[in-house]
Amino acid sequence: MDVDSQPTMEETILVGDDLMMGPPSPLIPPEIASHVLEGVELCDGILRNLFLCLQINDIEPFCQDEIALYRQCAEKRDKELRQRLENSEHKLGLSMPFNEAKERAVQLESEVTSLERRLILASGLEGIEGFRQRWSLHGRLTDTKRRLESLKQGMEKRKGDAPVSNSNPKKWFAW
Repeated sequence: MDVDSQPTMEETILVGDDLMMGPPSPLIPPEIASHVLEGVELCDGILRNLFLCLQINDIEPFCQDEIALYRQCAEKRDKELRQRLENSEHKLGLSMPFNEAKERAVQLESEVTSLERRLILASGLEGIEGFRQRWSLHGRLTDTKRRLESLKQGMEKRKGDAPVSNSNPKKWFAW
């Protein structure tokens, strides 16, 4: 069989900007970070190898395997982290005292509003810096909206016991 008769496939050279495909990595709130990050492959070893390769070779075409491995690992990690974040917010909505859960929902709603405003302002920025800022803000906005939705779903599932959750046990001791 003649090699030249084989259909050719264009070779794609991956570059650093290819790591910006899809949403950015989610930001993990410090108050739930230990629970969310537990047991997740953070890809730090693969990232270290990628940086070492870039340090040795200076240019991306010589680090294709490392870029592809990191991208694959980061996509899997980010998907798992997003799912865990949503699950954590849902559990908080179910288990937090109702007033605290409502406060958390208000906090997340104000964060959504702030991110929306910043995204509008970033829409005026041009070039790669504008793209990166919009990309990052859009990802954070989407993640925050999903967290808020999960929290509210958890709160909705337990609405029947809301009045019980509102009672403050310390009041009993004041009598």
